[in-house]
Amino acid sequence: MSTEAREARMLELQEELLQLRAEKALGGTPSNLGAYKATRRSIARLKTHMNQ
Repeated sequence: MSTEAREARMLELQEELLQLRAEKALGGTPSNLGAYKATRRSIARLKTHMNQ
């Protein structure tokens, strides 16, 4: 994965996390209960890979 692709994926994941947080804050039930946790973990993996 190139640096540009990683940065694009990071932005995509951050936007997805923002949407999930907004959905959670409004009191709605998330469409996928594991999506919040999976998105956070994906961001962490990507940040770890970028820092190596």
